[in-house]
Amino acid sequence: MQHVLVTGAAGYIGSVLVPTLLKKDYKVTAVDRFFFGNDRLPEHEALTCIQEDTRKLKPSIFENVDYVIDLVAISNDPSGELFESATWQINFEGRVRTAELAKAAGVKRYILPSSCSIYGFQEGVADEQSPTNPLTVYAKANEKAEKGVLALSDNEFVVSVIRQATIFGYSPRMRLDLAINGMTYGAFVNKKLPLMRDGSQYRPMLHVQDTSDVMSLLLTADSDKINGQVFNVGSQSYQLGELGKTITETVSKKINEDIPIEWYGDPDKRSYRVSFDKVHDALNWKPNYTVEDGCLEIINKLQSGELQKRTDNITLDWYQELVKWQKIIKSVEMYDGILDI
Repeated sequence: MQHVLVTGAAGYIGSVLVPTLLKKDYKVTAVDRFFFGNDRLPEHEALTCIQEDTRKLKPSIFENVDYVIDLVAISNDPSGELFESATWQINFEGRVRTAELAKAAGVKRYILPSSCSIYGFQEGVADEQSPTNPLTVYAKANEKAEKGVLALSDNEFVVSVIRQATIFGYSPRMRLDLAINGMTYGAFVNKKLPLMRDGSQYRPMLHVQDTSDVMSLLLTADSDKINGQVFNVGSQSYQLGELGKTITETVSKKINEDIPIEWYGDPDKRSYRVSFDKVHDALNWKPNYTVEDGCLEIINKLQSGELQKRTDNITLDWYQELVKWQKIIKSVEMYDGILDI
């Protein structure tokens, strides 16, 4: 069995990617801090879970590993701004170090999932040759990580970077702080969808299973086509007004109730479109999931009660909750316990 090590494996994307790899008969080592719980991955004879911080990985963890998919990250702009130092350490320095350790251990391929956010907001359609314009700590750390890992590529160590569009769809480690997911939840629960004017602004989107499928394809693709390459990965760039209409119509049909869009604020001029032609050509890949598919997944989970809004559905809120409770526990803990010592 080919052996894949996945960092950040119990996160929003990882908890979809790992089952995808297991179904393809890979042996998987899942590395995670498990901030969001250790029950997001399936039990499987080919899966080994290791609780570790990727800033502290030892060379031995890469022994007999064929491929690394380095998902780990402080995963959105608000968290990156609040935890700036950790974001630079994890998203940039830690991932470059992981790639270096992987290369030294004889790992054959390394995949870095980055973000289309490194383009910032700009006119026209951005492709992989377009200048980058990262505006946040999260985006800037991704850009630095890209440069650091791509510099390591050679004939024996195949390195690929994917710049992901904004992800959507259901995951065992669900996030409701992502655009389509949050909009679907709000429309379903509140029976209306607030949307910032004027709806003409563009954002690229990508289903969580589609990005998992692309990473899987990169494990076996012709190395000449992917080595040292950056790929934009997404389904398409949507105007937010069009996106809001699709979501409200999908929710309306599902619950048989009219869901209006309520416009607010001054027109948002921040907009960017992205071309995905390169990944389509190199991997012969096309997305399988639509916005409607993602909406329906979430609505079905809400209706079944399997999905409920909790603090850990919002990444920044959960990080802040963990920090709060760490301080409380440390203040009352004695002799390695609280009541039982």
